[in-house]
Amino acid sequence: MTLKASERRRARSATGRAVAINGATLVAHAMRQIHPDVVACYPITPQTIITETFSEFVANGLVQTEFVAVESEHAAMSVCIGSAAAGARTQTATSGPGLALMWELLWVASGSRLPIVMHLCTRALSAPLNILCDHSDVMGARDTGWPILFSEDGQEAYDNAIQAVRVAEHPDVLLPVISTQDGFTITHGIERAEILDDASVRSFVGEYSPHRPLLDVEHPTTYGAWDYHDFYFEHKRQQADAMEKALGVIEAVGQEFGKLSGRSYGLVQPYRLDDAEFAVVVLGSAAGTLRSVVDDLRSRGVKAGMLRVRVLRPFPTKAVAEALAGVKVAAVLDRALAFGAPGGPLFEDVCVALTTNGVGPRLVNYVYGLGGRDTLPAQFLQAFEDIRRIAKGASAQPVVRYLGLRES
Repeated sequence: MTLKASERRRARSATGRAVAINGATLVAHAMRQIHPDVVACYPITPQTIITETFSEFVANGLVQTEFVAVESEHAAMSVCIGSAAAGARTQTATSGPGLALMWELLWVASGSRLPIVMHLCTRALSAPLNILCDHSDVMGARDTGWPILFSEDGQEAYDNAIQAVRVAEHPDVLLPVISTQDGFTITHGIERAEILDDASVRSFVGEYSPHRPLLDVEHPTTYGAWDYHDFYFEHKRQQADAMEKALGVIEAVGQEFGKLSGRSYGLVQPYRLDDAEFAVVVLGSAAGTLRSVVDDLRSRGVKAGMLRVRVLRPFPTKAVAEALAGVKVAAVLDRALAFGAPGGPLFEDVCVALTTNGVGPRLVNYVYGLGGRDTLPAQFLQAFEDIRRIAKGASAQPVVRYLGLRES
């Protein structure tokens, strides 16, 4: 079967400079090119490369950003909120427990409609202590009012870092944005990527025109006022409306970025799904391994496919439902646990997407890769074998299953 353009690996840029560096350094270069007014960071593994590299750019005079080395992630987000409210283009970066320490302030930033950009290097949460990758941290923040972009590799982490600025600052959105990359897998993995020239990036993000900044004394504005039963509900409805509009903005910015770089982005990335009977739904870096597993199954005549969800919030329910409409059975992969819930976070979102759009492949949920555990192609093949048996009449119970777990 011939692959559609949307299903092929992304085309190489015709304009970028080829490099071989890790995803965290690529994001630091994107930050240098974006040239934020203020960056406030506290180093934490595996995000540290971003903080170290960007602070070197500042120290060497390559960017004129005010870099604030704070004493904690709570302080980092506090500085970001004050800076963004004052009218500065503002960014930060963090990981795992650092994001958890910011939690209270994530709500303040989104509720105040401050277009901060956060570069998140995903990491497991303690206990037991673990500094490696899973998605427990970002899933804890998924409903705090920040649009969330997932990257598959270092190139996309760089590209998303640039696009995130446009999404956050769009007048229909004005919300802070999280751009993720999988800890160590992407942050420390060296891959071929392409860096655009500085002028093109700065032209793409444009000059920042802050919305009602505190330092505009001619037009005084209040941030953080009391807001009880008389107006709080309406303000939260406005925030929800902005999140809904973000979906279209993310898609439009992704297409515009494609004209600049040769790499267009949508809300989801289907792979060999047109005639697929069995599919896997996934976030992040595991998509690369899964793509090779799908190709292997296709070579043996199995109608397999994959759906990578690029935008976790706002969740693209219609796009997910349309992509999976012809599938008989699908496995949704979660790299995080939702203790006591009917399934993992991504699984629940996919269930709602299918139900509310009137399509219904049978679903099972696999938890994989917690705490940085590798998930091998053979284990993904096992998931496909399981859903093929379900399509032939095997039980779909238990709904929540585990890949690569030692169980006695």
